[in-house]
Amino acid sequence: MKKFVLLFLPIVLVFFLCAKAEKGVETENNFPAAPEFSLADLSGNEISLSDYEGKVVFLNFWATWCPPCRAEIPGFVEVYEKYKNKGMQIIGISLDMAGVGKVLNFVKEYKINYPVAMETRELIRDYEPGRAIPVTIIIDQNGKIRHKHIGYMDKGTLERYFLKLEEEK
Repeated sequence: MKKFVLLFLPIVLVFFLCAKAEKGVETENNFPAAPEFSLADLSGNEISLSDYEGKVVFLNFWATWCPPCRAEIPGFVEVYEKYKNKGMQIIGISLDMAGVGKVLNFVKEYKINYPVAMETRELIRDYEPGRAIPVTIIIDQNGKIRHKHIGYMDKGTLERYFLKLEEEK
């Protein structure tokens, strides 16, 4: 038994030190860079991540048929109206297969006041939102991915994410 402990102890110690060192690598300055993208919004205007340099960007993956997505949009509209001139940018990425017409009608009905574009394979590949929606990728003013919020986001949470990143400026 003593031999086992003596052999096992160094392995545990090495594992612990490696895990601790790996944990220490994830510092504030080590967040992954958000991949650049270029999309046409529903009005045909070209939008890209670099257009919003210096802003906190909320890349919101959603669909018209998704109940939690529909529930969070009024809060997004309200919070965006409050902070759009203070460094916030929301970009809606529709995952609808029914086409632009259906999404455009939805945008008008919900009075969405931020750009909305249709998803592309490249965007899905680069940002990996996953299978569940809604998903919001939060990109800081330096173009780093800071959070991936999976599921419904109420307006208070949206505002807190924004204010925390604005505070770090």
